Amino acid sequence: MKLKEIECTAMQSWSPSQQHPIYLATGTSAQQLDATFSTNASLEIFELDLDDPSLEMKSCASFTSSHRYHKLIWGPHRINSDSSVSGVLIAGGENGNVILYDPAKILAGDSNVLIAQQDKHSGPVRALDVNPFQTNLFASGANESEIYIWDCNNLAVPMTPGAKSQPLEDISCIAWNRQVQHILASASPSGRATVWDLRKNEPILKVSDHSNRMHCSGMAWHPDVATQMVLSSEDDRLPVIQIWDLRFASSPLRVMENHTRGILAIAWSMADPELLLSCGKDSKILCSNPNTGEVLYELPTNTQWCFDIQWCPRNPAVLSAASFDGRISVYSIMGGLNENLNQKQADKLSSSFGNLDPFGTGQPLPPLQMPPQTTQQSSVQPLKKPPKWLRRPVGASFSFGGKLVTFGAEKTQQAQQHPQAERLHVFVSQVVTEEEFLKRSNKLQDVVSTGAFLEYCQRKIDDAKNNFEKSVWSFLKVNFEDDSRGKYLELLGFTKEDLGAKIASVLSHVDGTDQTIKESDPAPETDEEEGDAAEEPILGEAISPDKGEGGDATPLGETFNISVSGDVDGLITQALLTGNFESAVDLCLHDNRMADAIILAIAGGPDLLARTQTKYFAKSQSKITRLITAVVTKNWSDIVESCDLKNWREALAAILTYARPEEFASLCDLLGSRLEKEGDPSLQAQACLCYICAGNVEKLVACWTKAQDGVSPLSLQDLIEKVVILRKAVQVTQAADTQDVGVLLADKMSQYAILLAAQGSLAAAMAFLPNDTNQLNVVQLRERLSRAQGETGPTGTVAPRGTPMVPQRMPTHMKPTPDNQYYPQARIAPTVTSWSNKNPTALTSFVPPAASSSFDTQRESAPPPPGFNIPSNLYPASAGAAAPTPDSNANPYNRSPLQSYPQRPQNGWNDPPALSRTSKKKAIHSLPAEKITKNPIPEEHLILKTTFEALIQRCLSSAIDPQTKRKLDDANKRLESLYDKLREQTLSPAIIAGLHSIARSIESRNYTEGLNIHTHIVSTSNFSETSAFMPVLKVVLTQANKLGV
Repeated sequence: MKLKEIECTAMQSWSPSQQHPIYLATGTSAQQLDATFSTNASLEIFELDLDDPSLEMKSCASFTSSHRYHKLIWGPHRINSDSSVSGVLIAGGENGNVILYDPAKILAGDSNVLIAQQDKHSGPVRALDVNPFQTNLFASGANESEIYIWDCNNLAVPMTPGAKSQPLEDISCIAWNRQVQHILASASPSGRATVWDLRKNEPILKVSDHSNRMHCSGMAWHPDVATQMVLSSEDDRLPVIQIWDLRFASSPLRVMENHTRGILAIAWSMADPELLLSCGKDSKILCSNPNTGEVLYELPTNTQWCFDIQWCPRNPAVLSAASFDGRISVYSIMGGLNENLNQKQADKLSSSFGNLDPFGTGQPLPPLQMPPQTTQQSSVQPLKKPPKWLRRPVGASFSFGGKLVTFGAEKTQQAQQHPQAERLHVFVSQVVTEEEFLKRSNKLQDVVSTGAFLEYCQRKIDDAKNNFEKSVWSFLKVNFEDDSRGKYLELLGFTKEDLGAKIASVLSHVDGTDQTIKESDPAPETDEEEGDAAEEPILGEAISPDKGEGGDATPLGETFNISVSGDVDGLITQALLTGNFESAVDLCLHDNRMADAIILAIAGGPDLLARTQTKYFAKSQSKITRLITAVVTKNWSDIVESCDLKNWREALAAILTYARPEEFASLCDLLGSRLEKEGDPSLQAQACLCYICAGNVEKLVACWTKAQDGVSPLSLQDLIEKVVILRKAVQVTQAADTQDVGVLLADKMSQYAILLAAQGSLAAAMAFLPNDTNQLNVVQLRERLSRAQGETGPTGTVAPRGTPMVPQRMPTHMKPTPDNQYYPQARIAPTVTSWSNKNPTALTSFVPPAASSSFDTQRESAPPPPGFNIPSNLYPASAGAAAPTPDSNANPYNRSPLQSYPQRPQNGWNDPPALSRTSKKKAIHSLPAEKITKNPIPEEHLILKTTFEALIQRCLSSAIDPQTKRKLDDANKRLESLYDKLREQTLSPAIIAGLHSIARSIESRNYTEGLNIHTHIVSTSNFSETSAFMPVLKVVLTQANKLGV
């Protein structure tokens, strides 16, 4: 059924299988014009989004090009392990151009997207193909039998596979063999196909049809059988597909005649060799079984011819077809409903009418309704039999910890020829769907382990997207600085320097000019303020130089009258003379002489002063009386409970200034609770700042949850970051025990731990789980994490009880690079997709149980080194032995990881010459062994010696032929040269990694895989470094494979 559709007349190419999401690149086709007769050309990239039910494909980027293209391929050279776009787009142009583009730059909108361009060919470049083993190599074919082999690392001087074939003709197709890396095939329209051996630089076989009516339009190698290929004919008189076996090249092995007119293109599925696509001039797209010739599926197409058809490398059920009517259609061979196609046609028709009232009737057009089509609304049937990737025995299942476990049969030539000897493999993949979440979690664990809280908070402040987020992190940062209360006041807008400057400015205008006061306080004046202003001259008089230093109104030595009359002054005098301070104070208060009352109350003692202050505050009605009352009486709870919440900053500043340590947290909590209950969302969010000042983690979690309604993993990460930092701040500033965890916080921490576990970070998830809680879900999760890590205890011992919220840094989200090893045990897929079986990590079905739990069991005592999450024991280790840590910088196998190599002959393209073993043998036995003092083999490499010696002993016990036993005895002695190099540590890390991979294949009895690794080491390493022991090791592996030990 049709999934997507693109309106363009273009060549096409899918992104490599390693790329996710899936992209489709299109380049304007040469020698074709659309309905507008436009001569413009472009290179465009579309994204395949199967979640979108519409037929349109999302255009991600477009680049205006000066070239039109005959062929376009997207090679995996320089492909990245992450989900970023990479690889290289290779295009064949009209004028002999071979052009390389950077797809990452095209998507980024960069104007300089060209990597290189070469014009070596003399005519249009109609054939291109990338070597599946060395992805930096690609071949191109053009007119006059021109074939060039290009190296993406050096395009200046291309290679040729040999002398040009005669007679000179166009090269219409070119293809690398899928099993042998040095075999290349080319085909011409005349029907002749030539097979080239690049080691010999000459053609080794020519295939042609004796009828001379074969007009070759397509060619493809069998995905699994190295000697089989197919050729298609464009001639209407002979519309056939011929299957050839080069071992019997005199005539085709099979001829398929399913098309009625010439065939324009073919494509062989790499995921299932029994699926061969073909499209022809009869407007049919057929999916056939080349082994039987049966048509398994016919795609529902229109009446237009398709000139190019391709399988999607990543999703094997998806294919694309480019037709001459200016469309590229994406189909699925799994069937379904075509209900979107009719709706698209209806929408297209409706959009033809520009306005809603095209006929001027005053009535808008009703929506176009498609009539029900009961007969044509039938579903499209899928393939007649399930494809190989869905056939038993295959299966998949997700497991705890983000693991995806799949199993299937081994894909080797031996298994195809002998189905009864088919070997099942189990593939374990680490599925990561939240990369940004894991990245931030990893940074948080780094900060907790290193204690760099100030720098972390500052980075968060710099990266804050809004003012509220910036304020929160600023308040958290203050906890790790000196004078935290003073810094809190500054954040609230109260600084001592600014306040001192304002007061000094006011006092400098006591000469009667109140301009400064008016500017600083624009509020309307009250009667009391007018009274204060009227008293300013008295204040100036009191501090004038005409008065004494003590401010006495009467000079010393001058006599004065003590009046005891019946007025208020006389009564006050009598009360003072008799020592009755309380009556004197009452009289002053009655006469509204507040200053005299306070002065006399001070002389009368603390009790009288307190009563006087109470009476004063009861009578005073100024705007700041309540604040003065709180300052004097230290009753700040009244201010917090009754202040206007618009002044919450001022209330919090007063608490920071005056509250005692024992009541500070409770007052901040009280203010935060009032803000949280307020209906204004902005005030509710500010309650978080109060809880941060109070160090109340539980209330911060509750408030943040209400204020931030996001449920995404990143939203939870935001909360956990603040919780962890605040708990640490409370531990530092208040010396308080942060182990107690409330119900809500425990729930959030368990959600966070579940997310970490789902991404594979099991140890980090265990460390973040709270210990001091008996919630059932937390207890169950802790036990499950313990079991997943291989711990025998019921709850595990990853994090000490004293520090449940200070996790060790566990970089389990880091993606391992498969190039570092030959046979890694786990890989990380960038996301969950419908198809991700390319380059899988194989765990053979007979791996001992101890290896199956080796993903996380090594994390019990200490975290692994940063950025390295492949466990040290990649295969079952013997006592005191461990596998080495390969150095990725020294690894020479970055071109093509060996685990993706299919089975192929052991003699490679770059095999070294035959070895002379006699001289090496003499060198080994030149000195008596007992006189040589040898260093011990490093413990991590001791497994190599024990494995190789055990294999030789098994072979000796099974061998019957005396000659075989002599070979094995000699090999056992000559392997001492390898052990000497291990003692001296002179081997490169890449060779050591390869030897350990061979040892693992020996442990699993997979000697064929060991021989493949052996061939790869010899062909890519220094000859002098390996010549002493690698031939011997090959003899041992060959004998073990022959004896079946």
